[in-house]
Amino acid sequence: MFDIGWQELFIVAILAIIVIGPKDLPRAVRTVMQVIRKLRAMAGEFQSGLDEVAREAELDDIRREANKIAHYDVTKEIKDNLDPDGEIEKAADLDGAVRDTMTEAKTASAEATKPGADDHVTAAPPPSPSEPVTQAEPTAQPAADAAKT
Repeated sequence: MFDIGWQELFIVAILAIIVIGPKDLPRAVRTVMQVIRKLRAMAGEFQSGLDEVAREAELDDIRREANKIAHYDVTKEIKDNLDPDGEIEKAADLDGAVRDTMTEAKTASAEATKPGADDHVTAAPPPSPSEPVTQAEPTAQPAADAAKT
């Protein structure tokens, strides 16, 4: 980390013996070691905090992807890819004409049953029969009946 070799450590040890003295050196080394332990513990906590934040960020990404998959409309995707203009669906809509006729009949029925002040619903005249009905011609009365009258 700091790129300190054995030679540098040896020089630091000799300087520590000279400056601190041999009598207080064990206590100074113990204090330095405690400080190093605390620094390492703090660095470990910091690293674990960063790892937890990264894990939560990854979980959020995974959660977003799972929501995308859960709300993915396969049918819509297939329709969009196979029939983007809707021509195939229109061609395959065999009931379209029947549905349109039923809708028109329903609308006409609703309009006919609506009471309105201005609208007078009149019945259509009955259709004429295919063969015209002729009235029977009066037959000649017998002569005996004619004399009575």
